[in-house]
Formats: sequence, structure tokens, C-alpha cells
Amino acid sequence: MRLVSFALPVLLAAACGGDGDFNPGAGDDLGTGTATLQVRGTAHAQPVFPNASAGADFLTSFEVAVEKAGVRIITGTVTITSASGAVPLTLDTRNGGIWIGQQNGYNQVYQLDVASGTDSVDGVRVDGPDAHSFTAPLPGATVNATMPLAIAWKRGDTADRAIVKTKETNDTDISDTGSYSLPAGSLKSKPDAAESEELRLTRLSVVVPAGATAGSTWTVEVRNQIDLVVAPTGL
Repeated sequence: MRLVSFALPVLLAAACGGDGDFNPGAGDDLGTGTATLQVRGTAHAQPVFPNASAGADFLTSFEVAVEKAGVRIITGTVTITSASGAVPLTLDTRNGGIWIGQQNGYNQVYQLDVASGTDSVDGVRVDGPDAHSFTAPLPGATVNATMPLAIAWKRGDTADRAIVKTKETNDTDISDTGSYSLPAGSLKSKPDAAESEELRLTRLSVVVPAGATAGSTWTVEVRNQIDLVVAPTGL
């Protein structure tokens, strides 16, 4: 079981819970439901400044798509609950209708509840990865793009999946071991001038809701990043 963050950051005004808020607990829970809805949702935490390490220094955004028999659901309620309270999502009508919201901080454990008429998906909980931070290279370090770059990060439990990305590369799946060697050529560079780069690492955990239809997922992911300076390659 992953540890739950007990930090209680101040919520955004549009995302605060009222009376009846509760801590969803810990550990994954596949939940229940009517097996009539497809739900594909993500809780995505990103730092408010590079290489943040405390849960309070993140902002978590929610996106949930709900469908029934291939038709997007735009009525009902979609709610995300964490240790900081319940967040009723609002419908964004773009892209066919996506339920969205935000909550200050990263609480690691998030529960999803969906209701529309007689259809529902209830109590789907992901105990997500703990927040990680980079230990190498140091933020702002000058690095060499022509050589492999050793990167390392501090984390507790191993996430289901880890993804590394730079400005020069697309998402690359790696093992969440706490270290990785970024191949030479993975950093944006110039032959005659220094170049700015951003190194990102995203770690995530996923459950497949038991009370939803095929293709449903509920994902919690946390991202961190540092800025780097890439030395001129001279090539």
C-alpha cells in the first residue's frame, strides 16, 4: 500500500468541497457500477515550480470522458475526491464534452464517482505514485548533448509506469528504478551556442474500473521537471 500525503493545501475556489467531504482512504479500489458507462479519466499533477518535492507544491488537474454506447455523456455528475475534499467537475463542451476540474496540491489518492440518470460508476480509487524529485543532474546544470546523461530521482514506491521526455525527444517509457541513462543526442543543442532544455519525468498508476464497460481507465500521474543548459556541441 502506498503512503497517503496528509498535507492539506488550500483548494482553488472553484474546486473546494463543502460539508460531507471525506478522505477516500488508501490502496486501489476497482469500485462498482452499472457496467453501462465507459469512463476514461486522468488526475494529472504538475509542480508549481521546477523540482518541487512537497505535495503542497503541485497543482492537480482532472479530465474525465464519459460515454454510453459510443455517445458522450454530457449530463449528470462527475466527482473526484481526495484527502483535500471533493471536486465536482464541470463540463467542457469542446472535443465532444470532457469533464474537467482542478485542486491545489497533490494528495496521491483519488477516487472517481460518475452518475448520469440510472447509470453510474462508483468508488473507483487509485493510490497513485508518491511525488518524486530529481537528484541528478542538478537544476540549471550545464550538460553535454553529445554524451549520455545520467539522471536520478528520489521516490518511494515504484509506479506502474514512468515516462521521460525532453524538448528534443518524444515520451519514452522507462523503468521506475530511480535512475536512467539518457542516450546521447536526446537533448536540444546548437553547435555554436548554449541551448535551454527541460527534462521531464512523469510517473503514473492506473486501475480498470470494475463497474464500467471495456476500455475504461482511471489514472493518477505526477510530473516533475528541471531546466538544463546544454553546452555548444562544436560540431
